[in-house]
Amino acid sequence: MSKPSFLELQYNLSKKKFLSKPSRLLSFGNGQNDSLLPSYQPNQAEMKKVFDKFDSNRDGKISREEYKAMLRALGKENMIRELSKIFRAADLNGDGYIDFKEFLEVHKKEGGVKTMDIQRAFRDFDSDGDGKISAEEVFELLKRIGEKCSLGDCRKMVRAVDANGDGVIDMDEFITMMTRTMKLG
Repeated sequence: MSKPSFLELQYNLSKKKFLSKPSRLLSFGNGQNDSLLPSYQPNQAEMKKVFDKFDSNRDGKISREEYKAMLRALGKENMIRELSKIFRAADLNGDGYIDFKEFLEVHKKEGGVKTMDIQRAFRDFDSDGDGKISAEEVFELLKRIGEKCSLGDCRKMVRAVDANGDGVIDMDEFITMMTRTMKLG
């Protein structure tokens, strides 16, 4: 199993304050201190992988129903009420869908992936709040969103990222993993 990109994890995890601003399709902070921390620019191939996760019927566009289904899978039913704001901000051509070009444009406007976003994603993985991500936590989260991944695969993923050999992923290891293929922006 390949290492998930940050954007795949961002898709997989969402955040508790998902879309605090209507134009923040992939960014999840309140924006107040985000400019103080570095941001990273994901490559287009990673963006396409995330887009394809949302576009479940593979028609090249994200419908409101597909977006709702993703929010439900992530346990974010309370964010469904934000759907109109999301689509007003992202559906630039007004056709009722978010195509890949629009998806890229919204993300580009937001200035990339913020360090704070990565830290929030870490906390979503760290379900017991102990400051470490175990293979079991990865497995449970991926299972909840419908990803097919065995516990053994999750253990391999953790081992691949675990730089200090303690059997879990800490915040520094997580940030390193998530930004490995991105450019500092």
